[in-house]
Amino acid sequence: MARPRGPDGAGAALTADLPAPYTTLAGPWREDLLAENSEFLAFADRAESPEEALAQLAAFRARYPDATHHCWAYRIGRLYRFHDDGEPGGTAGAPILKAIEGQGLDRVMTVVVRYYGGVKLGTGGLARAYGGAAAACLRAAPKTEVRPRLTLWVTVPFDHLSRLYHLLGSLDAVRGQDTYGAAGVTLEVSVFPEDAPDFVAALQDATRGAATADPHPPAS
Repeated sequence: MARPRGPDGAGAALTADLPAPYTTLAGPWREDLLAENSEFLAFADRAESPEEALAQLAAFRARYPDATHHCWAYRIGRLYRFHDDGEPGGTAGAPILKAIEGQGLDRVMTVVVRYYGGVKLGTGGLARAYGGAAAACLRAAPKTEVRPRLTLWVTVPFDHLSRLYHLLGSLDAVRGQDTYGAAGVTLEVSVFPEDAPDFVAALQDATRGAATADPHPPAS
């Protein structure tokens, strides 16, 4: 027998537009590389937006103002960008981006700071140095998997509120803000996407169909 679904049609369709889980960095990391007397300082960190990534770049420029180059790349979802910062085209930013993608990482900014050591490396040597420094940094950095949660706005009549709280206590759900109205309470509840259909079905069972779960916030 099919399990009931919410009156708003909540169920598996709730998860259709959510991003897939992704692997990113657990925190900032640094690795250094020496090539023909040039120092390459590779830094990597998690970045949730291009603005956050560029803020990290600005911080490294301020921290190492005397460096010869500050080359970088980021990958944030479908967005990516890289820059050679004065090195020959394709020898710095692109290899750094390739290193990020080679590790299967998302929401990551990587900056490689170079102090020129007096020996020219050539285009191949530069690409190996920048790409190698970035890859070594990203390989060593601790990783974490991020599983996006789905936020539902659950509305329950007052006489079913205790049942909702009991249900939330038995699930891996994050409770958000309560909003009280004339007929009941609307509560923000965040669950993992794969748990959403079962949560909605259990909510309907617990409240005898009196509760609703909507992926969109109520009109103010």
